[in-house]
Amino acid sequence: MSHESHLLQTNPRNTPPMAGAFHPVRVIAITGGKGGVGKTNVSVNLAASLAEMGKRTLLMDADLGLANVDVLLGLTPKFTLADLVAHRCQLEDVLLGGPDGLLIVPASSGFRHMAELSSAEHVGLVNVFSELQRQLDVMVVDTAAGITDSVLTFCQAAQDTVVVVCDEPASITDAYALIKVLSRERGVDRVHVIANMVRDPNEGRKLYEKLARVCERFLGDVALHYMGAVPQDDWLRRAVQRQQAVVKAYPGSPSARAINEIARLAARWQPPTAARGNVEFFVERMINRSVPA
Repeated sequence: MSHESHLLQTNPRNTPPMAGAFHPVRVIAITGGKGGVGKTNVSVNLAASLAEMGKRTLLMDADLGLANVDVLLGLTPKFTLADLVAHRCQLEDVLLGGPDGLLIVPASSGFRHMAELSSAEHVGLVNVFSELQRQLDVMVVDTAAGITDSVLTFCQAAQDTVVVVCDEPASITDAYALIKVLSRERGVDRVHVIANMVRDPNEGRKLYEKLARVCERFLGDVALHYMGAVPQDDWLRRAVQRQQAVVKAYPGSPSARAINEIARLAARWQPPTAARGNVEFFVERMINRSVPA
């Protein structure tokens, strides 16, 4: 076992069990079968929109080797998840502040060893969130692309997996492949879908239906749910150039309005009521939720 793996599987501070006063957190993993579908933009804006609604929101950049959430928001982290893995800091030290009280956990970019962490180290990263002494309502996890172990573990550890697709044949094919692996290997039987960069709402619905038909034919035990479509507009590109969330920079734009509608849907999801018995973010908050404060 590597030094980093050992650190992430143990609690060097011997933190006592979490008090029952900390409420369970709804964790939403945003993923996509392939790169280039805009999942990080969706993650950043969904998190920013939820924070603006008053939800105590944490955004985790889980693209461990090619992180860019901090770049999209114009932030300069002092510490990243790479420092946490190397035991140079605690999780609290990694947190950055964003708009409307949004908290961000930045990852590192250009560190190959972070993209090559072991399965035990990915589970260790999930477990370390039980130590976080913050009252939260929701965490949005921006995963890497593909079907790597990190993607599968972070999706499995969330209550909800959202797959982002766009109008490219490879996007639908790779999204199906990801859903298949999540179902067969990690027991994920419910997936939400967001169509991104669409020309009109009808295109988004057609993309979802195309994916749903394939999943229904070959993965009958997986339930798909359509969350909506985000149009491609120039305001989103301008917001990226300004290093701001489009929901904050241009709240009246078509893309911002669409993301806000998706966020309103996600905001109605209830926090988990009990631990599921497998790898899970903030699991101690569910185990200890019946303990009197």
